[in-house]
Amino acid sequence: MPEIQSRDSKESMSAMSIDHGRHFLQVPGPTNVPERVMRAIAAPTIDHRSPTFKQFAGSLLERLPRAFRTDSPVVVFAGSGTGAWEASLVNTCSPGDRVLMFETGHFSMLWHDLARRFGLDVDYVSGNWRSGVDAEILADKLAADSDRQIKAVAVVHNETSTGVTSDIGAVRRALDDADHPALLLVDVISSLGSIDVRCADWGIDVAVGGSQKGLMLPPGLGLNAISEKARTASKTATLPRAFWDWQGILEANGDGLFPFTPAINMLFGLKEAFDMFDEMGWDNVLARHVRHGAAAREAVAAWGLELQPANPSEYSDALTVVRMPEGHSGDALRGVILDAYEMSLGAGLGKLADRVFRIGHMGAFNDLMLAGSLAGVEMGLARARVPFRKGGVQAALNMLAEPPTEKARAAAE
Repeated sequence: MPEIQSRDSKESMSAMSIDHGRHFLQVPGPTNVPERVMRAIAAPTIDHRSPTFKQFAGSLLERLPRAFRTDSPVVVFAGSGTGAWEASLVNTCSPGDRVLMFETGHFSMLWHDLARRFGLDVDYVSGNWRSGVDAEILADKLAADSDRQIKAVAVVHNETSTGVTSDIGAVRRALDDADHPALLLVDVISSLGSIDVRCADWGIDVAVGGSQKGLMLPPGLGLNAISEKARTASKTATLPRAFWDWQGILEANGDGLFPFTPAINMLFGLKEAFDMFDEMGWDNVLARHVRHGAAAREAVAAWGLELQPANPSEYSDALTVVRMPEGHSGDALRGVILDAYEMSLGAGLGKLADRVFRIGHMGAFNDLMLAGSLAGVEMGLARARVPFRKGGVQAALNMLAEPPTEKARAAAE
């Protein structure tokens, strides 16, 4: 097995020593994978056309819609969230179709770029990377579309480059109020298993998911939860598709099979992760994320630092994105923390490169892991000589010391 190295550069790699102890992976994806899930993935591979696999896969596919809070089928690809983005577009759109998208951060830009490369006519509403989707602007765009030329509205639910969570319920209300037939495509890659996702209630036609964040798995699976409206649209969509074509997968899934070799061992891991969610209770998992998000923000406030999201109603509970004081480097701070405390924090992406650092607290996570992560940040701020006030860790501990269910309820109100 190759040696696993966690450093950002060869110079840092050479400085590693066993004195550093266990690595803290606090980037907002890939996230920490539970040992139970890793053991499941390590099970012997089986024949993906055998009766045993058919029974296993059929049972797992029946369970998948629960994560999306829908009764619609979920297609599983051996691939990444980027592939699942592509699948959402090529199965529903034709060349030249108009797609309305919103600039909420780096990942919205990547999805926008992908859509443009397929020859779609993208109306990309500019944003400030501190706010989510503006439902009023959406309403205006829909009202102006008297000829109903907008084929789809595509938005990111939880933008991991900014720590902003958009109100998808408000997006759906804008579509309904305008009586507009556009499909609603939503990236839930970092909210699935971390933040409440309600595909049925919100009328999401295609929800795009990935395995490496709240679902507590390594990278390797892309998911599409597909409404009946989206399946109907796929019958007339003409963008080229082969591997990403839903139809062949849905037909094979009916018999517990796949039209290609699936990521068999990743599916073993997905089943184990779902077992863990069922044991913990899905609502309890979401409440834990609410609690940890609130505690992390208490620490940031005590440090006297600023959050990247501008609106408290849009704060993400899956990660916390912190702005660096003027004249200080986010990458330099991350490097100090990695070298001194063996902890990886998320880098600033795109327009936020070197201007923020990101603390991931989604997936397989608990109070002590959060406390340790915040301690590493506070020590790193001091060592890197970033101006701040001490006491952030204690502020978070004060919140974490309260009973989990009671605190999570209060934070959610």
